[in-house]
Amino acid sequence: MEIISRRQFIKSSFYLAVSGLWPAFFLNIGCKKSQTIKVKETEANIDPNFEPAYLRLHISGELRKRGEELWNIMESCSLCPRQCGVNRLAGDRGFCRASSQLEISAYQPHYGEEKSLVGRGGSGAIFFTNCGLRCVFCINWEVSQGGVGEPIEIEYLAEMMLKLQKMGCHNINLVTPTHYSPHIVLAIDIAAGSGLRLPLVYNTCGWERLDILKRLEGIVDIYLPDFKYSDGKMAAKYSSDADTYPEITRAALLEMHRQVGVAKPARDGLMYRGLMIRHLVMPNRVSGTKEVIEWIAKNLPEDTYLNIMSQYRPMYKAFEYPEISRRVSRQEYNEAVRWAKEAGLTNLDIQGYFPF
Repeated sequence: MEIISRRQFIKSSFYLAVSGLWPAFFLNIGCKKSQTIKVKETEANIDPNFEPAYLRLHISGELRKRGEELWNIMESCSLCPRQCGVNRLAGDRGFCRASSQLEISAYQPHYGEEKSLVGRGGSGAIFFTNCGLRCVFCINWEVSQGGVGEPIEIEYLAEMMLKLQKMGCHNINLVTPTHYSPHIVLAIDIAAGSGLRLPLVYNTCGWERLDILKRLEGIVDIYLPDFKYSDGKMAAKYSSDADTYPEITRAALLEMHRQVGVAKPARDGLMYRGLMIRHLVMPNRVSGTKEVIEWIAKNLPEDTYLNIMSQYRPMYKAFEYPEISRRVSRQEYNEAVRWAKEAGLTNLDIQGYFPF
Protein backbone atom coordinates (compact mmCIF):
# COMPACT_ATOMS: atom_id res chain seq x y z
CA MET A 1 0.00 0.00 0.00
CA GLU A 2 1.35 3.44 -0.94
CA ILE A 3 1.73 5.77 2.02
CA ILE A 4 0.53 9.28 1.19
CA SER A 5 1.50 12.42 3.05
CA ARG A 6 -0.92 14.33 5.24
CA ARG A 7 -0.97 17.14 2.68
CA GLN A 8 -1.79 14.74 -0.16
CA PHE A 9 -4.50 13.16 1.96
CA ILE A 10 -6.26 16.43 2.80
CA LYS A 11 -5.83 17.94 -0.64
CA SER A 12 -7.16 14.88 -2.48
CA SER A 13 -10.02 14.53 0.00
CA PHE A 14 -11.11 18.13 -0.36
CA TYR A 15 -10.86 18.48 -4.12
CA LEU A 16 -12.46 15.14 -4.83
CA ALA A 17 -15.25 16.03 -2.46
CA VAL A 18 -16.02 19.38 -4.03
CA SER A 19 -15.84 17.84 -7.50
CA GLY A 20 -18.39 15.20 -6.51
CA LEU A 21 -16.04 12.30 -7.22
CA TRP A 22 -15.31 11.22 -3.64
CA PRO A 23 -17.13 8.16 -2.24
CA ALA A 24 -19.90 9.14 0.15
CA PHE A 25 -18.46 7.43 3.21
CA PHE A 26 -15.12 9.22 2.99
CA LEU A 27 -16.08 12.88 3.12
CA ASN A 28 -19.65 13.99 3.71
CA ILE A 29 -18.94 17.11 5.66
CA GLY A 30 -21.47 19.22 3.81
CA CYS A 31 -24.40 16.84 4.17
CA LYS A 32 -27.13 17.29 6.74
CA LYS A 33 -27.42 15.04 9.75
CA SER A 34 -30.69 13.55 8.55
CA GLN A 35 -29.16 12.14 5.38
CA THR A 36 -28.36 8.44 5.25
CA ILE A 37 -24.69 7.70 4.61
CA LYS A 38 -23.51 4.30 3.54
CA VAL A 39 -20.49 3.09 5.46
CA LYS A 40 -18.54 -0.10 5.00
CA GLU A 41 -18.94 -1.73 8.40
CA THR A 42 -15.92 -3.81 9.34
CA GLU A 43 -15.74 -3.03 13.08
CA ALA A 44 -12.53 -1.68 14.55
CA ASN A 45 -9.98 -4.41 15.23
CA ILE A 46 -8.75 -3.44 18.70
CA ASP A 47 -7.96 -5.28 21.92
CA PRO A 48 -11.35 -6.31 23.38
CA ASN A 49 -9.99 -5.68 26.88
CA PHE A 50 -9.19 -2.05 26.10
CA GLU A 51 -11.36 0.59 27.74
CA PRO A 52 -10.92 4.20 26.54
CA ALA A 53 -10.10 6.76 29.18
CA TYR A 54 -13.16 8.88 28.44
CA LEU A 55 -15.74 6.14 29.06
CA ARG A 56 -15.84 6.45 32.84
CA LEU A 57 -16.09 10.23 32.64
CA HIS A 58 -19.01 9.85 30.23
CA ILE A 59 -20.84 7.50 32.58
CA SER A 60 -20.33 9.82 35.57
CA GLY A 61 -21.40 12.94 33.66
CA GLU A 62 -17.98 14.53 34.18
CA LEU A 63 -17.20 14.45 30.44
CA ARG A 64 -20.08 16.73 29.53
CA LYS A 65 -19.29 18.99 32.49
CA ARG A 66 -15.71 19.49 31.28
CA GLY A 67 -16.92 20.14 27.75
CA GLU A 68 -19.20 22.88 29.04
CA GLU A 69 -16.38 24.38 31.10
CA LEU A 70 -14.15 24.50 28.02
CA TRP A 71 -17.01 25.98 26.01
CA ASN A 72 -17.37 28.89 28.43
CA ILE A 73 -13.67 29.70 28.04
CA MET A 74 -14.42 30.79 24.47
CA GLU A 75 -16.29 33.85 25.80
CA SER A 76 -12.84 35.38 26.32
CA CYS A 77 -10.81 32.75 24.59
CA SER A 78 -7.72 31.38 26.29
CA LEU A 79 -7.78 27.84 24.92
CA CYS A 80 -4.29 28.18 23.42
CA PRO A 81 -1.18 30.03 24.66
CA ARG A 82 -2.05 33.08 22.54
CA GLN A 83 -4.90 33.81 24.97
CA CYS A 84 -6.22 36.40 22.54
CA GLY A 85 -9.35 37.03 24.63
CA VAL A 86 -11.73 37.16 21.68
CA ASN A 87 -15.41 36.43 22.37
CA ARG A 88 -15.81 33.46 20.07
CA LEU A 89 -19.26 32.76 21.49
CA ALA A 90 -20.41 36.06 19.99
CA GLY A 91 -19.15 34.97 16.58
CA ASP A 92 -15.79 36.74 16.67
CA ARG A 93 -12.76 34.90 15.31
CA GLY A 94 -9.60 34.50 17.35
CA PHE A 95 -5.98 34.65 16.26
CA CYS A 96 -6.50 31.07 15.07
CA ARG A 97 -9.33 32.38 12.81
CA ALA A 98 -11.91 30.15 14.52
CA SER A 99 -15.21 31.26 16.00
CA SER A 100 -17.44 29.01 18.09
CA GLN A 101 -18.64 27.40 14.86
CA LEU A 102 -16.85 24.08 14.42
CA GLU A 103 -15.15 23.69 11.02
CA ILE A 104 -13.64 20.49 9.61
CA SER A 105 -11.77 19.94 6.35
CA ALA A 106 -11.72 16.14 6.07
CA TYR A 107 -12.15 12.81 7.83
CA GLN A 108 -11.12 9.36 6.69
CA PRO A 109 -9.06 6.28 7.60
CA HIS A 110 -5.50 7.58 7.22
CA TYR A 111 -2.47 5.39 6.48
CA GLY A 112 0.29 8.00 6.62
CA GLU A 113 0.68 8.12 10.41
CA GLU A 114 2.92 6.02 12.68
CA LYS A 115 2.59 2.25 12.14
CA SER A 116 1.30 1.62 15.64
CA LEU A 117 -1.55 4.03 14.98
CA VAL A 118 -2.31 2.86 11.45
CA GLY A 119 -2.40 -0.93 11.88
CA ARG A 120 -4.47 -2.55 9.13
CA GLY A 121 -7.59 -0.43 9.43
CA GLY A 122 -5.98 2.99 9.43
CA SER A 123 -6.00 5.85 11.89
CA GLY A 124 -9.38 7.58 12.01
CA ALA A 125 -8.19 11.08 11.18
CA ILE A 126 -10.38 14.15 11.59
CA PHE A 127 -8.74 17.32 10.29
CA PHE A 128 -9.87 20.53 11.96
CA THR A 129 -9.80 23.82 10.10
CA ASN A 130 -7.68 26.76 11.36
CA CYS A 131 -4.70 26.80 13.73
CA GLY A 132 -3.28 28.95 16.51
CA LEU A 133 0.41 28.44 15.66
CA ARG A 134 0.31 29.51 11.98
CA CYS A 135 3.76 28.35 10.79
CA VAL A 136 5.17 29.94 7.64
CA PHE A 137 6.19 26.49 6.30
CA CYS A 138 2.91 24.67 7.00
CA ILE A 139 2.26 21.93 4.43
CA ASN A 140 -1.49 22.18 5.04
CA TRP A 141 -1.71 25.97 4.98
CA GLU A 142 -4.90 25.91 2.89
CA VAL A 143 -6.63 24.30 5.87
CA SER A 144 -4.69 25.73 8.83
CA GLN A 145 -4.54 29.31 7.56
CA GLY A 146 -6.62 29.43 4.40
CA GLY A 147 -9.80 28.27 6.11
CA VAL A 148 -10.58 25.36 3.80
CA GLY A 149 -13.31 23.33 5.46
CA GLU A 150 -17.02 23.19 6.20
CA PRO A 151 -19.12 24.23 9.23
CA ILE A 152 -20.19 21.19 11.23
CA GLU A 153 -22.49 20.63 14.17
CA ILE A 154 -21.14 18.88 17.26
CA GLU A 155 -23.62 16.04 16.80
CA TYR A 156 -22.23 15.35 13.35
CA LEU A 157 -18.66 15.32 14.69
CA ALA A 158 -19.83 12.54 17.02
CA GLU A 159 -21.28 10.72 14.00
CA MET A 160 -17.95 11.03 12.20
CA MET A 161 -16.21 9.30 15.10
CA LEU A 162 -18.72 6.46 15.06
CA LYS A 163 -18.42 6.10 11.27
CA LEU A 164 -14.64 5.85 11.50
CA GLN A 165 -15.06 3.12 14.12
CA LYS A 166 -17.45 1.24 11.82
CA MET A 167 -14.95 1.57 8.97
CA GLY A 168 -12.45 -0.41 11.04
CA CYS A 169 -10.14 2.42 12.19
CA HIS A 170 -8.06 1.67 15.27
CA ASN A 171 -8.35 5.11 16.89
CA ILE A 172 -9.85 8.58 16.57
CA ASN A 173 -7.03 10.91 15.49
CA LEU A 174 -7.86 14.56 16.25
CA VAL A 175 -5.56 16.64 14.05
CA THR A 176 -4.96 20.25 15.22
CA PRO A 177 -7.61 20.05 17.95
CA THR A 178 -6.65 22.79 20.43
CA HIS A 179 -8.99 25.60 19.35
CA TYR A 180 -11.91 23.17 19.11
CA SER A 181 -11.30 21.25 22.34
CA PRO A 182 -14.75 22.19 23.75
CA HIS A 183 -16.53 20.86 20.67
CA ILE A 184 -14.42 17.69 20.72
CA VAL A 185 -15.12 16.86 24.37
CA LEU A 186 -18.86 17.40 23.93
CA ALA A 187 -18.84 15.26 20.76
CA ILE A 188 -16.96 12.46 22.52
CA ASP A 189 -19.60 12.50 25.25
CA ILE A 190 -22.31 12.02 22.62
CA ALA A 191 -20.36 9.36 20.71
CA ALA A 192 -19.46 7.42 23.88
CA GLY A 193 -23.16 7.16 24.64
CA SER A 194 -23.68 5.59 21.22
CA GLY A 195 -20.91 3.01 21.46
CA LEU A 196 -17.60 4.75 20.68
CA ARG A 197 -14.80 2.67 22.21
CA LEU A 198 -11.67 3.67 20.24
CA PRO A 199 -8.57 5.24 21.81
CA LEU A 200 -8.49 9.01 21.44
CA VAL A 201 -5.37 10.55 19.86
CA TYR A 202 -4.71 14.24 20.57
CA ASN A 203 -2.57 15.22 17.56
CA THR A 204 -1.20 18.67 18.44
CA CYS A 205 1.55 21.15 17.67
CA GLY A 206 2.66 20.71 21.30
CA TRP A 207 2.05 24.36 22.25
CA GLU A 208 -0.63 23.73 24.88
CA ARG A 209 -1.71 25.49 28.07
CA LEU A 210 -1.38 23.40 31.22
CA ASP A 211 -4.79 24.51 32.46
CA ILE A 212 -6.45 23.12 29.33
CA LEU A 213 -4.43 19.91 29.35
CA LYS A 214 -5.47 19.22 32.93
CA ARG A 215 -9.09 19.43 31.83
CA LEU A 216 -8.32 16.73 29.27
CA GLU A 217 -6.94 14.29 31.84
CA GLY A 218 -8.90 11.07 31.74
CA ILE A 219 -10.22 11.91 28.26
CA VAL A 220 -7.17 11.55 26.00
CA ASP A 221 -5.57 8.11 25.64
CA ILE A 222 -2.66 9.03 23.36
CA TYR A 223 -0.94 12.40 23.16
CA LEU A 224 0.79 12.96 19.80
CA PRO A 225 2.53 16.35 20.10
CA ASP A 226 5.18 18.02 17.99
CA PHE A 227 8.25 19.46 19.65
CA LYS A 228 9.12 21.90 16.89
CA TYR A 229 11.71 24.28 18.33
CA SER A 230 14.21 24.56 21.16
CA ASP A 231 14.78 28.29 20.56
CA GLY A 232 12.06 30.88 21.10
CA LYS A 233 13.61 33.19 18.50
CA MET A 234 13.14 30.53 15.83
CA ALA A 235 9.58 29.90 16.98
CA ALA A 236 8.84 33.61 16.80
CA LYS A 237 10.32 33.88 13.33
CA TYR A 238 8.61 30.91 11.72
CA SER A 239 5.44 30.53 13.82
CA SER A 240 3.89 33.97 14.04
CA ASP A 241 5.71 35.38 17.08
CA ALA A 242 5.19 32.28 19.24
CA ASP A 243 8.37 33.02 21.20
CA THR A 244 7.05 31.12 24.23
CA TYR A 245 6.86 27.89 22.25
CA PRO A 246 9.87 26.06 23.80
CA GLU A 247 9.08 26.61 27.48
CA ILE A 248 5.33 26.10 27.10
CA THR A 249 5.80 22.94 25.04
CA ARG A 250 8.31 21.50 27.50
CA ALA A 251 5.84 21.99 30.35
CA ALA A 252 3.07 20.50 28.20
CA LEU A 253 5.11 17.39 27.43
CA LEU A 254 5.75 16.79 31.11
CA GLU A 255 2.03 17.08 31.83
CA MET A 256 1.12 14.76 28.95
CA HIS A 257 3.60 12.20 30.22
CA ARG A 258 2.18 12.49 33.73
CA GLN A 259 -1.28 11.73 32.39
CA VAL A 260 -0.61 8.86 29.98
CA GLY A 261 2.97 7.64 30.52
CA VAL A 262 5.34 6.03 28.02
CA ALA A 263 3.83 4.87 24.73
CA LYS A 264 4.52 1.25 23.86
CA PRO A 265 2.59 -0.91 21.38
CA ALA A 266 0.45 -3.74 22.74
CA ARG A 267 0.80 -7.36 21.62
CA ASP A 268 -1.29 -6.64 18.54
CA GLY A 269 1.19 -3.92 17.49
CA LEU A 270 -1.28 -1.10 18.12
CA MET A 271 -0.86 1.87 20.43
CA TYR A 272 -3.56 2.37 23.05
CA ARG A 273 -2.02 4.77 25.54
CA GLY A 274 0.99 6.98 26.03
CA LEU A 275 3.00 9.98 24.86
CA MET A 276 4.31 9.90 21.28
CA ILE A 277 6.57 12.89 20.50
CA ARG A 278 7.30 14.05 16.97
CA HIS A 279 10.24 16.24 15.99
CA LEU A 280 10.62 17.58 12.46
CA VAL A 281 14.24 18.03 11.44
CA MET A 282 14.59 21.31 9.51
CA PRO A 283 17.34 22.69 7.28
CA ASN A 284 20.31 24.46 8.81
CA ARG A 285 19.39 23.25 12.31
CA VAL A 286 16.77 25.98 12.77
CA SER A 287 14.55 23.66 14.83
CA GLY A 288 17.33 23.07 17.37
CA THR A 289 17.17 19.30 17.06
CA LYS A 290 20.14 18.57 19.30
CA GLU A 291 18.73 20.67 22.14
CA VAL A 292 15.25 19.14 21.71
CA ILE A 293 16.71 15.65 22.00
CA GLU A 294 18.88 16.54 24.98
CA TRP A 295 15.90 17.97 26.85
CA ILE A 296 13.80 14.86 26.21
CA ALA A 297 16.64 12.59 27.33
CA LYS A 298 17.17 14.61 30.52
CA ASN A 299 13.54 15.15 31.54
CA LEU A 300 11.62 12.11 30.32
CA PRO A 301 12.28 8.34 30.50
CA GLU A 302 14.86 6.96 28.11
CA ASP A 303 12.18 4.84 26.43
CA THR A 304 9.99 7.85 25.61
CA TYR A 305 8.65 7.45 22.06
CA LEU A 306 10.32 9.90 19.68
CA ASN A 307 9.62 10.05 15.97
CA ILE A 308 12.50 11.85 14.24
CA MET A 309 10.89 13.11 11.05
CA SER A 310 12.55 14.01 7.77
CA GLN A 311 9.45 15.04 5.81
CA TYR A 312 10.17 18.77 5.87
CA ARG A 313 9.62 20.41 2.53
CA PRO A 314 9.40 24.15 1.82
CA MET A 315 5.74 25.10 1.45
CA TYR A 316 3.54 28.17 1.80
CA LYS A 317 5.81 31.12 2.71
CA ALA A 318 8.98 29.09 3.33
CA PHE A 319 10.64 30.38 0.17
CA GLU A 320 10.69 33.85 1.71
CA TYR A 321 13.25 32.49 4.19
CA PRO A 322 16.41 31.25 2.40
CA GLU A 323 17.55 29.14 5.35
CA ILE A 324 14.41 26.94 5.19
CA SER A 325 13.78 27.09 1.44
CA ARG A 326 15.12 23.59 0.76
CA ARG A 327 14.52 20.05 1.96
CA VAL A 328 16.56 18.41 4.70
CA SER A 329 19.78 16.73 3.61
CA ARG A 330 20.67 13.15 4.43
CA GLN A 331 23.55 14.44 6.54
CA GLU A 332 21.23 16.65 8.60
CA TYR A 333 18.83 13.81 9.24
CA ASN A 334 21.57 11.31 10.06
CA GLU A 335 23.14 13.65 12.63
CA ALA A 336 19.75 13.96 14.32
CA VAL A 337 19.50 10.19 14.62
CA ARG A 338 23.05 10.03 15.93
CA TRP A 339 22.31 12.65 18.58
CA ALA A 340 19.26 10.70 19.77
CA LYS A 341 21.23 7.48 20.10
CA GLU A 342 24.11 9.20 21.86
CA ALA A 343 21.62 10.77 24.29
CA GLY A 344 20.51 7.27 25.28
CA LEU A 345 16.96 7.37 23.88
CA THR A 346 15.82 3.83 23.12
CA ASN A 347 12.32 4.15 21.65
CA LEU A 348 13.06 5.87 18.35
CA ASP A 349 10.98 5.85 15.19
CA ILE A 350 13.47 6.53 12.42
CA GLN A 351 12.41 4.20 9.63
CA GLY A 352 10.50 4.92 6.46
CA TYR A 353 10.64 8.70 6.62
CA PHE A 354 13.78 9.81 4.79
CA PRO A 355 12.78 10.62 1.21
CA PHE A 356 16.10 10.34 -0.62
